[in-house]
Amino acid sequence: MTGAQASGPPALYTREILAGLVAAVADRLGDRVADAVGRCMSDTLARTITRHPDGTAFVITGDIPAMWLRDSTAQLAPFLHLAGQDERLADTIAAVSRRQQASILHDPYANAFNDGPTGAGHRDRTGPPGTGQSAWVWERKYEIDSLAYPVQLAYDLWCATGRTDHLDQFGRVARTVVDLWRAEQRHHEGSPYTFERTDCPPSDTLVRAGRGPEVAFTGMTWAGFRPSDDACRYGYNVPGNALAAVALGYLGRIATAVLHDDALADDAAALRSELERGIREHGIVPGPDGRPVYAYEVDGRGGVLLADDANSPSLLSLPMLGWCAADDPLYAATRDLILSDTNPYYYSGTAASGIGSPHTPAGHVWPIALAIQGLTTTDPDECHRLLDLILATDAGTGAVHESFHVDDPASYTREWFSWANSMFCELALQAAGLRTYRRPALATAARSGEAR
Repeated sequence: MTGAQASGPPALYTREILAGLVAAVADRLGDRVADAVGRCMSDTLARTITRHPDGTAFVITGDIPAMWLRDSTAQLAPFLHLAGQDERLADTIAAVSRRQQASILHDPYANAFNDGPTGAGHRDRTGPPGTGQSAWVWERKYEIDSLAYPVQLAYDLWCATGRTDHLDQFGRVARTVVDLWRAEQRHHEGSPYTFERTDCPPSDTLVRAGRGPEVAFTGMTWAGFRPSDDACRYGYNVPGNALAAVALGYLGRIATAVLHDDALADDAAALRSELERGIREHGIVPGPDGRPVYAYEVDGRGGVLLADDANSPSLLSLPMLGWCAADDPLYAATRDLILSDTNPYYYSGTAASGIGSPHTPAGHVWPIALAIQGLTTTDPDECHRLLDLILATDAGTGAVHESFHVDDPASYTREWFSWANSMFCELALQAAGLRTYRRPALATAARSGEAR
């Protein structure tokens, strides 16, 4: 990984193709929505992406000058619909994918990276003992999705364009991911990972000398932190494991069709089956009304958290991730629970109702969660209502924020949060019927435990 000056935005995409998409949105949804889509997508290309001469690209998350592996994948989601017709844009996505893969090979436990060995970001006590944190790493909170989302982006680009030039190192990356997720199935028995931060809220560090709460073996793979970058209350994050299982399916397909590595494909399929079984046996629990639902977190020792967080992977996002269909009965029961006061992170007010996060103040909902709610509904009217709600709660800034208060949208967090902008664009494209790239729902195989 190297650092260099950014290329100008015209080198990252073809202006006429993006303009054509924005015009199509205007035709179907009106100028107000189209203007917001054009502004958000152009902002991502112009201000967050830095191209480097080594064929990689670095993506900042917005007002924090670091690259989260999860966020950088989500920030590119609306551009996948254009990648098949815009070679420049496909080149940009490929460059980001290469940078994500190089980052995983540098430190597979890290969630966010610097654009060079600058030493910026958090300096935490993190193991294995004696290893410490690299100067390339902004933060080393281990989250399952930090590995799953780069696999997803590599797969999505391959499916959307047929290109494979971003997969030169994918075999090494895939082996790293499979081996780490398998090792973390038994985190309590000898994982090298620890994490401790001082002078911080409890949600920013792990208990028990950095090893996290006690867990028992479930077949699922452990995580120290949620996609919100907050510590897990229990060690097995169910939506994270669902995304990992789906990503292992993608990984296996690349291993077979591109890498011709049957051993890697077989290992991925075996681990995938174990994660799915773990979710079935430990991650599905009785809800308050007696209907089975997905838990958000479990520990294999009787600890269960019935909740959902705004950040993805979330329980709300399961159909969007490719885990299940939106009309799946188990998902529908879970959706009813998490979009209600039973979810401790669900808030209702005079301006909005939706899912928030302990990462932000109480009473704040996240536009990301509102967008995901719209992307996973079976009701087109709900999709359009949520699109209008996000537009109406930007406090006149023209930007989609991290969160806002349910009674006062002018009380918001983060001036510039590119992931939220991209999720708004995805919802707008859904409402307009322009989301041309979609991942298939794989719920039947997931429930039965058969290889997908």
